[in-house]
Amino acid sequence: MSELVIRKLLIDLAEPMPRHWNGGDAFSSALLNALSMSFPVGEQFFIDSVRAGHKALPEAEQARFSREVQGFIGQEATHRRLHGLFNDQLTRLGYVNHWEVRARARLKRMERLNCRHAVAATAATEHLTAILAEWLLSRPQMLAGAPARLRTLWHWHASEESEHRCTAFDLYKALGGDETRRLRWMRLVTLFFLMDLLRQTSHNLWRDGELMRWRTWKSGWRFLFGAGGLISSNLKPWRTYFKGDFHPAQQDDQLSRDWLSAHASDFTVVSRP
Repeated sequence: MSELVIRKLLIDLAEPMPRHWNGGDAFSSALLNALSMSFPVGEQFFIDSVRAGHKALPEAEQARFSREVQGFIGQEATHRRLHGLFNDQLTRLGYVNHWEVRARARLKRMERLNCRHAVAATAATEHLTAILAEWLLSRPQMLAGAPARLRTLWHWHASEESEHRCTAFDLYKALGGDETRRLRWMRLVTLFFLMDLLRQTSHNLWRDGELMRWRTWKSGWRFLFGAGGLISSNLKPWRTYFKGDFHPAQQDDQLSRDWLSAHASDFTVVSRP
């Protein structure tokens, strides 16, 4: 079982931030802003799904997962709160969060399904966030131009996503989840994630007056599909989810552990197993 530490990040998110906070680059700032806009509603869904899945386990299995689930919920609740503060800054800059509205409507339709579906969707999304986290941690140049406090926010979040990458997957297996449902939810989650990410990023760029500029999409192509790009680098890790013997623990978490060790002064420990 994973040992999950709940941390309080020591950064100030009340200070206003530049519109193109990631080194002046409109595209990467808009895309990361879009991701942040999805986090509060997404993290709450993960919390609710894992909590319901844990409650549905037999009593003996509940005891086995209890501490890990508590740590998972604590970490995700902290992510939700801090990205809520980040998103407050985006609202002040004039951005409108359309992703959250679409996500809430989609999740409402899921309420009629049993909890295994929600846990399967959570496990799939956690794999996406874990591989994106490793990508971000392995390429510090992607945030090199960001203010230190925002760079810390994204790297801390990435480190904890890697740290709890196994929880929802193991819970899904303990609930007797089958492979067909697991893989179907990964396909659905990926489709909606990419569609929503592109739509919200485009809307953010439109609000900036940057959507139709050549330099914006030149930067976007490089960020997504260039050497070491977000999409080009993560196709292979994404495909691993479809292997019959896949488990999230197969992904190396050394970068996460290294960052948390090197930046211990940036947070305090609230709770540990």
